[in-house]
Amino acid sequence: MGMTGAIRPSQSDAPLRTLIVIGNPGDKRTGGIQEARSNLGLSPAIIMPYAGLLAGHTLAELSLSLPSDASVDRSNAPPLLRLESPGGSFEIERALIMLGAPDAEDMDDSLHPYGNHPDPYPLSVKAAGQLREMQGVLHHPSQWFRGYCRMLARLKREASEACPGSLWLNDPTDIANMTDKRRTQQILAETGIPIPRPLGEEKKPTDYASLRERMLSERMHRIFIKLACGSAASGLIAYQINPVTGAEVALTTVGVEHYITRPPIYYNSGKLRRYTDTATISGIIDWLYRHGAYAEQWIPKSGHGGRSFDIRQLVVYGEACHSIARVSSTPITNLHLRSQRMSPAEAGLSEHTQEQVRDTAVQALAAFPSSGIAGIDVLVSGSSQRCFVVDVNPFGDLLYEVKYHGCSTYEWEMKVLFARDYIAKPPTPPIAKEGSA
Repeated sequence: MGMTGAIRPSQSDAPLRTLIVIGNPGDKRTGGIQEARSNLGLSPAIIMPYAGLLAGHTLAELSLSLPSDASVDRSNAPPLLRLESPGGSFEIERALIMLGAPDAEDMDDSLHPYGNHPDPYPLSVKAAGQLREMQGVLHHPSQWFRGYCRMLARLKREASEACPGSLWLNDPTDIANMTDKRRTQQILAETGIPIPRPLGEEKKPTDYASLRERMLSERMHRIFIKLACGSAASGLIAYQINPVTGAEVALTTVGVEHYITRPPIYYNSGKLRRYTDTATISGIIDWLYRHGAYAEQWIPKSGHGGRSFDIRQLVVYGEACHSIARVSSTPITNLHLRSQRMSPAEAGLSEHTQEQVRDTAVQALAAFPSSGIAGIDVLVSGSSQRCFVVDVNPFGDLLYEVKYHGCSTYEWEMKVLFARDYIAKPPTPPIAKEGSA
C-alpha cells in the first residue's frame, strides 16, 4: 500500500482497529493526533483522560462513560492503545506524586526499573495532595516517577482485562524504561548501541563528592549529569572541572531558592544558568543524586557556524522519518532554550552521516522491541563523526515545521498505523445471501 496521498477508508470495507489515546484532552499532542486523523479521513481517536484515570476510574469505566458515537466497538479487532505524555498539567503531576506515596493504595512497582531504591523524604498521600503549583518547581521527581510507573503498571493490567488482545503502540514497560535515563542507557549498551561512556561503570557516583572522585580517577573531566526521569532539559547539567586547580563550572537550567529555616527549592528556570561556586553546585548535584541521576562523558558535538548541534530523529515502526537539527551556542540544545531548528543537511551533515544517524536511531528503538514510535536524540561527534545515542523519548514526536513525504509527524504515524492495520487485517468479504445475484 502506498504511503502518500489521502486515506479515505469506509466503515464497510476497512475494519480498522479503534485507536485509544491516553492523554490530556485538547493539548497539542492529542489535538495533533485528532487533526491528523481528520486530514486523512480517519475516524477520531478516543481520548481517555489522565485526570479520570488518576481520580480512580478504570479504563473500562471510562470506556463505558464515553458518548455512544465514540464508544469502543468491541465487535471489531481489539483496539490500538497509545500513551501520550502526562506533562503540561500540575494537577496530573500532583496526582502522580500522590500515587507514588508510601501509603498509596496501589503500590505495584513492578515496572519501576529501580523500584527497590527508596525515595528521599517521601511525601504521604495527604502531604502530596497539599502541594501548590509553583512555576517550574521540581516538587519530588523520584516520587513522581514512582507514581508514574505505578500508573503504567495499572494501565497495562487493566488493558489486558478490559481489552483482551489490545495492542500498545509503545508498551508501558518500555515507556518506564525509556523514561529512566539510567535504564535506557543500560539497555542500549547491552544491545551494542553506541552511547557516551557512562561515568563510574564499575562504581556509580552517589553524590557530589563521589562524582568528583570518579571524574578524577577516570580522567573524565567534562560530563553531562542528568536527572534520571527529567525531560525538556529539566535537571540537566553540563559540568566540568579543572583537574589541577579543582575549579568547576556548571551550566544548567536548575535554579535554586534558598531559605533560612527550610531546605532550598530547586526549579526548572527555563533558561541556562552558569554556576562556579562549590556550595551551589554541590547542593544541586547532591539533590539530583538523591532523586536519581545519570552521568556520562561530554562528547563535543558537530558544529555549524560556530555552534553545536544534535539530531532529534523520529522512528516509526522501523523507519527513520522526520528529523531536525537542534543548533545552539551552548552545550545544551533543547529547542525551548532558544536553540535554532534546521534540517540535518542545513546543519552541514553529509548524506552519508545522515544515513548513519538514521541507522543508529532505528537500531536504538529496536532495543525496545515492544514499542514502535520514539524520538531518538543522536549526537554526532565533531572529531570522529561517529554517532552516539543520548536519549530515547517515547513522546519525542511533537516536532513542528518538519515534513516527511509531505506529512506532519502525526499524519505520518497515522498513515503507517493504517497501512499496518489494513494490510495485516484485510476486510472480510461479505457472505452472499442465498438467492442474491
